[in-house]
Amino acid sequence: MKVILAQPRGFCAGVVRAIDIVERALQRFGAPVYVHHEIVHNRHVVDELRYKGAIFVDDLAEVPEGAHAIFSAHGVGRSVEALAARRGLQVLDATCPLVSKVHHQGQRYAQEGRTVILIGHAGHPEVVGTLDQIPGPVVLVQSVDEAEALDFPEDAPLAYVSQTTLSVDDTRRIIDVLRRRFTRLSGPSVGDICYATQNRQSAVRELVGQVDVMLVVGSPNSSNSRRLQEIAEELGTPGYLLADGSELQPSWVSDARTIGLTAGASAPEASVADVIRALRQLAPVELVTMEGRRERAVFPLPVVLEAV
Repeated sequence: MKVILAQPRGFCAGVVRAIDIVERALQRFGAPVYVHHEIVHNRHVVDELRYKGAIFVDDLAEVPEGAHAIFSAHGVGRSVEALAARRGLQVLDATCPLVSKVHHQGQRYAQEGRTVILIGHAGHPEVVGTLDQIPGPVVLVQSVDEAEALDFPEDAPLAYVSQTTLSVDDTRRIIDVLRRRFTRLSGPSVGDICYATQNRQSAVRELVGQVDVMLVVGSPNSSNSRRLQEIAEELGTPGYLLADGSELQPSWVSDARTIGLTAGASAPEASVADVIRALRQLAPVELVTMEGRRERAVFPLPVVLEAV
């Protein structure tokens, strides 16, 4: 079988930065360090950091007073920041800078007196944090139907921001509805969706026409990984999400001559290699990498960790 690797795939700059923060904090301060929620949505990454001495908590009340605490790449709300301050925690913020950009946009729109529409998925950690970062009325919209049902006057002062890991096409459709319905609407372009999200989705759109099946390496709770699988399915190519080679089902690829292989932004390259090994247990593999965008973005670390 021929396996075509998507380009780009896997870790983005925000994920690399978040993992580096945890690893350098462990080197600088020693174990344990405490991480609020999963640093990124990937079981292998979390398990490896846990082995090195990171303790993952869902509530900062579980963290001893004065300890080192790290906010995950998905960001947190103001209430979490306030709790960390009350407990005297030494905070290292691993929030992706592109998520922080969304927070700042929402705060600015709220200060202008606008009701903010947040395009995103209820319950996702990024959405939970963003809702709590905006000091004013915020309405969560998850679909075109919900955008059509918004009960605001046509000339209401509104603005929108979006979760960074959404489908670019789905987000654009929702924004188009908002622009059609409301005359005093502000918001960033759809291009403000995370560059890594856009690049990985574009690569899958290009690749699906060349393959019989698309395999997406990533965790079930990874929003951007699920979007890659959904895009393949929407374009008529069977798509499967798997964390590593152990989850590969031979029936997925039994009739495939050409397989596309990509990975969500929080999936390590080691998991991609593991899937390739599993495929090679089924048949000889010809491995090629598609031409694609080369990502060179690098996000700076907190100053306290730069010298580690």
